[in-house]
Amino acid sequence: MPVHAAPVTPSTIVVAVDVGKTTASVSATDTGRHRLFGPVDIAMTRSDLRLLVDRLTQSFPPSPQVKIGIEAAGHYHRPMLDYPGWPAGWEILELNPARVGEQRRIHGRRRIKTDAIDLDAITDLLLTGQGQPVTHPDRVLGELTAWATHRMRRVTTRTATKNQLLGQLDRAFPGLTRALPDVLGTRIGRLVAAEFSDPARLATLGSSRLIRFAAHRGLRVQRPLAERLITAAREALPTSDAVIARRILTADLALLTDLDTQITAAEAELAALLPRTPFATLTTAPGWGVVRVANYGAALGDPQRWPGPRQIYRASGLSPMQYESAGHRRDGGISREGSVTLRRALIDLGVGLWQAEPTAKAYAAGLRARGKHGGIIACALAHRANRIAYAMTRDHNDYDTTCWS
Repeated sequence: MPVHAAPVTPSTIVVAVDVGKTTASVSATDTGRHRLFGPVDIAMTRSDLRLLVDRLTQSFPPSPQVKIGIEAAGHYHRPMLDYPGWPAGWEILELNPARVGEQRRIHGRRRIKTDAIDLDAITDLLLTGQGQPVTHPDRVLGELTAWATHRMRRVTTRTATKNQLLGQLDRAFPGLTRALPDVLGTRIGRLVAAEFSDPARLATLGSSRLIRFAAHRGLRVQRPLAERLITAAREALPTSDAVIARRILTADLALLTDLDTQITAAEAELAALLPRTPFATLTTAPGWGVVRVANYGAALGDPQRWPGPRQIYRASGLSPMQYESAGHRRDGGISREGSVTLRRALIDLGVGLWQAEPTAKAYAAGLRARGKHGGIIACALAHRANRIAYAMTRDHNDYDTTCWS
């Protein structure tokens, strides 16, 4: 079950912490809104944190109930959350930066962001009982998140590298994509790009020798394809920057090979980690492989902190926007306010069901027959996938066709 912050009592003291990259601003306030400490700026070092705890302890009355609220700031706030020197009994809470921003808006300061204003917003949220108690997640979940993020970055870099590489290939070997549209998606395409970026060299080779050349490297090339490649090489128009394009192409291919190796290694790590996480049973669902499930687990984090699938869906930003005033209601598209990684993970799970699960296919076909476009269908299937994934993770059950069909 999810853990909630303890209620604020008259003897409660709240400590607001606004974290930056190397420094943090701190203030302490009681329930009567009397400032007991700060605001002060400290360095994010062990000695400064130890001194801060001593100064806070001296500023407080005996035996207070202390709630420390730390606004999430990427990874910069993690040292504060994980600091082992907080006194026993002090409650450490993590605050969503969107909540802090909304509180600034309530104060009429939405477009003004200073440390002092942020501290006031954090203090108000703590005094109203807001904040998520900090739990130390399983180390395996941290490793899963790290490898999933690492793979995602490498995939993004690989996509950009492929686009750049295709541009250089068009300069070095014009017309190659007419004979082989997916150059980098096939082994023979990679071979031609690596060994025959100079079309004159390929033209003199001939189709028979190209087939034998590829066979020595474990590739089987059909003669019609080989003849198309030779024809494209003979018909290629020379360009003035072909020489430098081939040099850059060689460097890009080496980078692409290294990225492929890193992505494969990351996927192997994810496959080894996933069985030790609460998300292990999700791979039994149709269309949900290791990468899809790992991305979902990395975006979701500790599943115990989510009360239900509604909160997850809302946090992803897929909930529709609604505006109603004086009896007039206007509904728009999805809000897109929330976690981008969680939104992408849910949509990807929905696409997996759409591709492989018969009931989801029928559901999508019914939506399309009603005139719904692809984006709406993807969001609907993401909603379906979200409920299934939450239930399977909560109950640690394999996918049951009779339950979800």
